[in-house]
Amino acid sequence: MNLHSTFIKVFFVFTLILSISCGSKKVSNNSDSAINLDDTRTETKWVSIFNGKDLTGWTIKIPGHNLGENFGNTLRVEDGILKIRYDEYGPEFNDRFGTVYFDKYLSNYRLKVVYRFVGETAPGAPTWGYRDSGIQFHGQPPATQKIDQAFPVCLEYNFHGGNGTDERPLGAACTNGMFIEHSGVQNKTTCIAADVSKTFHGDQWVTAEIDIKDGVITHYVNGEEILRYSNPTYNTENATAKMLMTDEDTKVKGGFISLQSNSHPIDFRTIELMEY
Repeated sequence: MNLHSTFIKVFFVFTLILSISCGSKKVSNNSDSAINLDDTRTETKWVSIFNGKDLTGWTIKIPGHNLGENFGNTLRVEDGILKIRYDEYGPEFNDRFGTVYFDKYLSNYRLKVVYRFVGETAPGAPTWGYRDSGIQFHGQPPATQKIDQAFPVCLEYNFHGGNGTDERPLGAACTNGMFIEHSGVQNKTTCIAADVSKTFHGDQWVTAEIDIKDGVITHYVNGEEILRYSNPTYNTENATAKMLMTDEDTKVKGGFISLQSNSHPIDFRTIELMEY
């Protein structure tokens, strides 16, 4: 074999090895890309559920009025902010505690709202209505709320605003037609105060979050955990709650989220949801 023939054979073998190596690398890179794409598709992300323009996706319920009737223009969207107001209610509030529902059943998720209290409590409102509102969740379907029913069967992350002097912590877990377990003990009172006490005075914006996963519920304010509890169950002595049970199973598996219209003006500039 002459030198020229030897050179051709060596070059052919080298080219073949190089081709196989590059092919393997391409397969490997494609495989990595596929994994990354899959990760992107399954990653949970925040989604805004308030469009800043109108009440699309939300339904209001005020006692004494039909579902969807926005009595007194209670809910309005101005300057990208969802506002709850009572200036058209007249001299008496008349216990018209409203609820505005997000139109989707939810089970495992994280909810974030940025809110602030403003103005004065509606005339004729109860004293506890001063700078009081909240997020209701695991709530009954909107269509099942009776025309004169003040509050839905639900759990609540309670909002309180300070009066400029006294401590008035937010973040309590309140129950209506349900029970919860805090530190392994079922609640005996309507509300359980947050473990970490936080009071916010004035009209400052506050970020409140609820994380719900596999029966464990956690409250946060401005990114700090302030309360954790678990195992929500229906109160079988509450007729509406009993109606929501399936085959006598008292476990609460999910429900609807809503915002309270509790007699004090409040603004919401951000409402975001992350489903698990």
